[in-house]
Amino acid sequence: MENVKAAMENAGSAGKAEAINYQSVKQKFQSYLKHPGSFAVYILTSLAALITVLVLGFIIVYILVKGVPHLTPDLFAWEYNSENVSMLPSIINTLLLTALALVIVVPIGIFSAIYMVEYAKKGNKIVSIVRVTAETLSGIPSIVYGLFGMIFFVGVCNFGNSLLAGALTVAIMVLPTVMRTTEEALLSVPNSYREGSFGLGAGKLRTVFKVVLPSAVPGILSGIILATGRIVGETAALIYTAGTVAKVPESVFDSTRTLAVHMYNLSKEGLNTNQAYATAVVLLIVVILINMLSNFAARKLSAKQK
Repeated sequence: MENVKAAMENAGSAGKAEAINYQSVKQKFQSYLKHPGSFAVYILTSLAALITVLVLGFIIVYILVKGVPHLTPDLFAWEYNSENVSMLPSIINTLLLTALALVIVVPIGIFSAIYMVEYAKKGNKIVSIVRVTAETLSGIPSIVYGLFGMIFFVGVCNFGNSLLAGALTVAIMVLPTVMRTTEEALLSVPNSYREGSFGLGAGKLRTVFKVVLPSAVPGILSGIILATGRIVGETAALIYTAGTVAKVPESVFDSTRTLAVHMYNLSKEGLNTNQAYATAVVLLIVVILINMLSNFAARKLSAKQK
């Protein structure tokens, strides 16, 4: 008898939920009839989102279909040669270059954003100049960064084609992304957090590092994720600066070949096209794993902050 009552109650709650959903859909449809422009915008945005998802799905499926059948143990040999065209040295080089570039760019980008948001006065001309400069740097093609890195870091600084020259070049490339996303994340923190901290007797430095920054961590990590994705997938700038030697470097002054450059060289030669698709699969997996780890870290930090 109790089971029957429970089933009836569940059925009743389900019916109420369906009625509520139907009522909400009906109200939304009536509002769209009153405002045809809103309905047109809704259709266009939904269509754009659908096209974006379909294009992304097509690219992922295409790469997997073309590349997965050609993933062989030879592609993960420790040493690269013309027979196995191993990508393992390039994977290690990619991780090393990404880590070095982030070590350079993340402190500079975060501290620059902290100065512009927390310390600079409103209407400061220096802040306006920095913002315009960052927006300008964001629009420069990567090949221009590569030429600059080749002239300055490789030539003037005498670093040669090396891991350090490549890391410095891509660090300049992604600096505007890290700086601007961090600035927006800091601006999104309510002023009541700062006022509450000041009211409890905390100073400016403690407020920034104990209250504001922890609240802005998810937004900051989003910028770092975007920067990491661009570094991992960069090719043009690294050919001129990091070089194309498929070997794990012994120091930061040795030439390297990242995974994206490795894939480009294989496809350019035309002799190892299948292996290039296999390399694309690994590159895709590396980017997805980095994003998953970053999102996991952001969720953990947000939960800890709450």
